[in-house]
Amino acid sequence: MHAITIREPGDPEVLEWREQPTPEPGRGEVAIDVAAAGINRADLAQRQGSYPPPPGASELPGLECSGTVAALGKGVTNWQVGDRVCALLAGGGYAERVIAPATQVLPIPEGVDLVEAAALPEVVCTVWSNVVQEGGLSRDQVLLVHGGSGGIGTCAIQIGRALGARVAATAGSEASLRLCAELGAETTVSYRDGDFVAEVKEMGGANVILDNMGASYLDRNLSALAQDGHLAVIGLQGGRKAELDLGKMLVKRIRVSALGLRGRPLDGPNGKAGIVADVRQRVWPMIERGEVRPVVHSTYPMSEAARAHELLEAGGVHGKVLLTTG
Repeated sequence: MHAITIREPGDPEVLEWREQPTPEPGRGEVAIDVAAAGINRADLAQRQGSYPPPPGASELPGLECSGTVAALGKGVTNWQVGDRVCALLAGGGYAERVIAPATQVLPIPEGVDLVEAAALPEVVCTVWSNVVQEGGLSRDQVLLVHGGSGGIGTCAIQIGRALGARVAATAGSEASLRLCAELGAETTVSYRDGDFVAEVKEMGGANVILDNMGASYLDRNLSALAQDGHLAVIGLQGGRKAELDLGKMLVKRIRVSALGLRGRPLDGPNGKAGIVADVRQRVWPMIERGEVRPVVHSTYPMSEAARAHELLEAGGVHGKVLLTTG
């Protein structure tokens, strides 16, 4: 098979489309012939050498894919060869074939085509685990989504609205703000010249904030939260270290979480199997009802992964960028 390898840490040109050994599934695993793989910012960090795969995971990049089941490992009874699926991965998605734990495989939702389905697993599981399972978002609460026009953001806005929450979103251009509004954000704020704290306070404060910025937004996020609010940090685009005002947290009874998805265990109370099962039960019906849809900015042949990485790094991407094998 062919796959994208990382020659050495560096810029996009270190990504190479090369012949690699074809992997075989072990016990509890499924081999998938890949139709498409989603690109995530974690892939960019891995390429740059700052986000290595967890122990035992494939060294190849790619945290989500869609395709067709090609082979089953021992003990797998809930999938059949030929099933059209998508999967949450710890690595290896930028390839013609990938191995996934059977518990991290999902059916293609009705109404979603095989390629577009690659835009779903990583973003949906990230949003659901942080905003709902950890943050407890519920009907009539306020959700603030930073980076609302990106892959995670477009998904979070839609899930928030499907749950009956009121959604505010930040974005960087008029086109991005319009997309956030079209997806269901009732309040949109430019992160270039707007004041999201003031806008969200007009809504009564945020019950949950999904933040991809980290340090640079920390104090303003605490100010924007309502009583008993929850700040879920999922990215560090604005830095890793900041001063934390514990007084604000005590007065408002604020909770802050910083939870990655890739390095979680397969099973157990914080495992990926439980997240995937909950997503299949709770979010897949939202997709099949048309309340949540994958937002795809563009697709590239997998051999042109370097061009796709350049696009994502340049900014202005709405939704997901996908790599296709066909």
